[in-house]
Amino acid sequence: MTRRGRRRPHHRALRTRARGGTANDVAHGYGWLVKPSAVVQRLSHLSAADVDAVTALATAAGDADGAFPLSEHVMLHLRHGGDAPAVHLLIHAHGQLVGYAHVDTTDAVEGASAELAVHPMFRRHGLGRALVHAAATAAAEQDPRGRLRLWAHGDHPSAAALAMSMGFERHRVLFQMRRSLLAPVPAPELADGVELRPFRPGTDDEAWVRVNARAFADHPDQGRWTLQDLRVRMAEPWFDPAGFLLADRDGALLGFHWTKVHGLEPHDGDHDHDPIGEVYVLGIDPDAQGLGLGSALTRAGLRYLRGRGLSQVMLYVDESNARAVELYKRAGFVRWTTDVCFRKTDLDA
Repeated sequence: MTRRGRRRPHHRALRTRARGGTANDVAHGYGWLVKPSAVVQRLSHLSAADVDAVTALATAAGDADGAFPLSEHVMLHLRHGGDAPAVHLLIHAHGQLVGYAHVDTTDAVEGASAELAVHPMFRRHGLGRALVHAAATAAAEQDPRGRLRLWAHGDHPSAAALAMSMGFERHRVLFQMRRSLLAPVPAPELADGVELRPFRPGTDDEAWVRVNARAFADHPDQGRWTLQDLRVRMAEPWFDPAGFLLADRDGALLGFHWTKVHGLEPHDGDHDHDPIGEVYVLGIDPDAQGLGLGSALTRAGLRYLRGRGLSQVMLYVDESNARAVELYKRAGFVRWTTDVCFRKTDLDA
């Protein structure tokens, strides 16, 4: 975990060639020179100052691209310590952080994954390519096959071009969908004996983890959450048990709709916008399918967010989860943006 005052950990520096321009090329727009040889610094932990610098870099990249470049998982990792071992890759120029990548090497099933950001004023000089090369080196240390997935939030054309030029292919797609909360939200219709209630911290934790694992057995990014993953999020300023709705019958948990509100707390840099609600996680136990709980819980959560005075709600859903996509379309959601996961084309041969 990152702590203020912690002794800076040992690190390795990887010198990776980055395509550079002339001094005039760079100075013409920004007055700074990007060296043609970029030193990629590798750390296992970040100091508080490093975390602030990464957040500022990601905010600048998100402002330029229209999508924040780092996922919630990575931001939680930065703030709370996250998985071990952690791999942080950093590139500095003239004392400023201009490139960053986070590499998660803990998934033995799918292989390592990476997310990266390059400052808009330092692009087109090979820094992204240098970060991907360094990420691939880190991935190969943990996996003899060297598998690596790259996430591009917002499906920016330059990210796709970089990934495909380095031998990656589109592998997985996440849709961000949105809906206005100004339009009416019908009341939920519940099957006989089913009741809705708020989550009870400390009481419902283990039951929720079990049902979440069953509901997302085919989606390991969500289904493998542990009690620790749950409690890290419960410690976040945005957590509100009143908006964490559970459906149960005779004391058995059948499903849940965990809502989230972005933008009410002081900005961390990744949510610089008016408050917006989110269908954070919605899951149904497989044994409870057919009771109409997906629609009922969706409506209940939307009505809760509408009651908070919010005008808009968003969610993320895997393109391959056709059933969920159709459920949300029927609830009035439309596609807003897309996140894409790329992986190497030659690793599955």
